[in-house]
Amino acid sequence: MFGRSTFKNYPGFINLFSRIVDPLVVVIAAIVAYSFRFSTSDFSLPQNYQFLVLIAVFCVALVFPAFNIYASWRGQGLAKQARIVILAWLSTALIVIVILFGLKLSSDYSRLWLGLWMLLGFLFLVVYRLTVYWILQYQRSQGRNYRKVVIVGVGDLAKKLISQIEESPWSGFKIMALFEDEVDCKSDVVSGFRIEGRIDDLHDFVDKNNIDEVWIALPLRAEKKVKEVLYGLRHQTVNIKLIPDIFGFALLNHSITELVGLPAVNLSDTPMWGNNKLVKALEDKIIGLFIFILISPLLLVISIAIKFTSSGTILFKQKRHGWDGRVINIYKFRTMKEHDESHVGVTQACKGDVRVTKLGAFLRRTSLDELPQFYNVLQGRMSIVGPRPHALAHNELYKNQVNKYMLRHMVKPGITGWAQVNGFRGETDTLDKMQKRVEFDLYYIENWSFWFDLRIIFLTIFKGFINKNAY
Repeated sequence: MFGRSTFKNYPGFINLFSRIVDPLVVVIAAIVAYSFRFSTSDFSLPQNYQFLVLIAVFCVALVFPAFNIYASWRGQGLAKQARIVILAWLSTALIVIVILFGLKLSSDYSRLWLGLWMLLGFLFLVVYRLTVYWILQYQRSQGRNYRKVVIVGVGDLAKKLISQIEESPWSGFKIMALFEDEVDCKSDVVSGFRIEGRIDDLHDFVDKNNIDEVWIALPLRAEKKVKEVLYGLRHQTVNIKLIPDIFGFALLNHSITELVGLPAVNLSDTPMWGNNKLVKALEDKIIGLFIFILISPLLLVISIAIKFTSSGTILFKQKRHGWDGRVINIYKFRTMKEHDESHVGVTQACKGDVRVTKLGAFLRRTSLDELPQFYNVLQGRMSIVGPRPHALAHNELYKNQVNKYMLRHMVKPGITGWAQVNGFRGETDTLDKMQKRVEFDLYYIENWSFWFDLRIIFLTIFKGFINKNAY
């Protein structure tokens, strides 16, 4: 029913081939860019240009595997592939540029050629993957290059698996049948797929139908059944995967990892590890430094205005929880008259608050009072994008009232965030407002990516600065 293909018989072929093609693509992009820049039909590069291209090829060989770019394509969407390629190529380009400036060689190369090379390199890398993706999709449209799958289980988890596969035809999996001991009728249908029989019948079905994979989608308590499946298939070379039924838990960045050689499931984890941590750090340092330099004249003007319109310090310093709940000092422009709250604790500013100065009211409405926090970003204590840090007293108040409240601290706090661009900024005078803010913060942590950060920064420019709830 389903034909064979080279890609199915040799699943590592594409990734091995890509390890050869990617450096070659980088070289071709450099040559084409040089031809465009210098209007020449000679496809050879000067020696110094060859040296830089060789460095880039070496960086590709080191950097691309670090982004897991050569993992199996099966089960990955094109959009995910494109995002990984972009991040890997941007990292490579950044390393090349740093090397140029570090060796003081930047003046030896055409900047236009360098820009064209980086652009064409990205385009060629993506076009190559688009071509492979189209070939795979064409093969699947012809009934080839599918992996035939049997699912053990008919519960909610199995139904979720079926739904995900049917919504992702690019994944390259084809469900052939279901098996379950609890169902008496062999012909029962679940989500459009027939139950072929009990677990005892699984071995014969796998053998007769050339099944590639068996997915066990049973409840966590069904340990005995899992062992029965493994025992029943002990003579088969079929791939067996256990899909843990963990979706009933309150999860945050759930994933599979390894601890001292044993598999482990992350039920709640920070996304800021490995490559993600590096990308986030580079984002904060590079964009943060650029913005800090850009706003320096404005910082000076606001500092002078505060000094001349009210007595007291220019900056307001407050202790708040940072990454992993560590206490940090954050800086803001002082917007209130100096006062002592040691006897009452920290109170949020409210509408018509008499403590707020006239200049302070303007700074708060426009979020200009937050600008000194770019110094916190350069210190490494905050990020440009992340959950807004709350006062210590507010954390103590809400951590027992709002579910998963303290999970906000699994990433660095930010100057702006997903909650803020969605209108949850300023005073949180009701528990419902705080719950909604936390929901948006946790959504950000669960779905973090470099592009999500850029989207939030972009939205902040247009809708995040001025807000009716900021006073």
